[in-house]
Amino acid sequence: MRISVVGCGYLGAVHAASMAELGHEVVGIDVDGPKTAALNEARAPFYEPGFEELLARTLATGRLRFSTDVTEAAGAQVHFVCVGTPQKRGEYAADLRYVQEAVESLLGVLAPGDLVVGKSTVPVGTAARLAELVGEKVPGALLAWNPEFLREGFAVHDTLEPDRLVYGLPAGDDGATAERLLDAVYAPIVARGTPKVTTDFATAEMVKTAANSFLATKISFINAMAELCEATGADVKQLADAIGYDDRIGRKFLNAGLGFGGGCLPKDIRAFMARAGELGADQALTFLREVDNINMRRRIRMVELAREVLDGSLLGKHVAVLGAAFKPDSDDIRDSPALNVAAQLQLQGAVVRVTDPAAVDNARRLWPQLDYAPTPEEAAAGADAVLVLTEWRQYRELDPAAFGTVVRQKRVLDGRNALDREAWTAAGWTYRALGRRTD
Repeated sequence: MRISVVGCGYLGAVHAASMAELGHEVVGIDVDGPKTAALNEARAPFYEPGFEELLARTLATGRLRFSTDVTEAAGAQVHFVCVGTPQKRGEYAADLRYVQEAVESLLGVLAPGDLVVGKSTVPVGTAARLAELVGEKVPGALLAWNPEFLREGFAVHDTLEPDRLVYGLPAGDDGATAERLLDAVYAPIVARGTPKVTTDFATAEMVKTAANSFLATKISFINAMAELCEATGADVKQLADAIGYDDRIGRKFLNAGLGFGGGCLPKDIRAFMARAGELGADQALTFLREVDNINMRRRIRMVELAREVLDGSLLGKHVAVLGAAFKPDSDDIRDSPALNVAAQLQLQGAVVRVTDPAAVDNARRLWPQLDYAPTPEEAAAGADAVLVLTEWRQYRELDPAAFGTVVRQKRVLDGRNALDREAWTAAGWTYRALGRRTD
């Protein structure tokens, strides 16, 4: 099939290359000229394991190209909309300008029988409004909503081997036509027996925000337990292990620590609350406000813990921060808890040096006032304390004995409960973590 992908950021670029991998002829459209040029040269504009290899492989087949000219999407049967929906400045609601502009840009190239497929995370009601616009301007063209469920660090796998497909479809024969087209797009995935949910627009729009809200709630729940553990002397890691054996609960997303960040969970739960308020159902999601509050409190608590470990004062103390990305295997620093903590430490008088395997360049652009180092050893040279704030494998696998030779004081704060406490304490380190006993 001929496919276009409008918006070639993180979601769109991965989706375009993945669709070419499935055998389709794909053109990716983006307004950013340098970005499309880089993609055409198989240079990924972001860090994502496995993506650059996929990009090079699919470009070499001749089935994939990128352009700034939307007219090159003409002739495609299916047009995916993969643009961002950031939080509006000064409010919780999602900014839908880019989705609106993307759909409007396609109106000039759509033909009857074409299918526009939204993948962006949008508030309930967006798809119905855009479907009406498409149908009015190009009679016979259809719209469906097919939310994405990508995990940064696993985006290629999650696109090519998803755990489910969700189709938000129009009613009647139009819905059947849209479903057939989507099944053709995802033919190898459908053939594997991947679970598929076909539903209406509103349900499909809610799936992604509901899923993210549930995950955010689970993370904030265990972090609330960490607060209680600190007050009672209990150990949150052992607590999480114990309740995680219950298959109704599960162990995933029960790692207490700095909490969540990134470009999805924070803004999605806030947009969900905003839309519920617009619909007069705000009381249904009031619990998400506390989920958000708990999450933000973890950052404050980490700064407090650092001050406590550093003998009650941050002033003039040298602090190494291991991690800038909001999660490992990513260079995404949007709403990064690690960088937020690093900046707060510096504002309160600490001398902070940050390192990250992938996100230093992005961090330097956004937080130029911080100092950066290329390796953990250089970041920690002469440090009075080391904070592990992103759980990269490289940090989990550090040799605490060797690492201890570069610091001034062997004090480590494990902001993700990711280190082997026994190994670090055996090497002479003072180990502290959120929600963990000090013994």
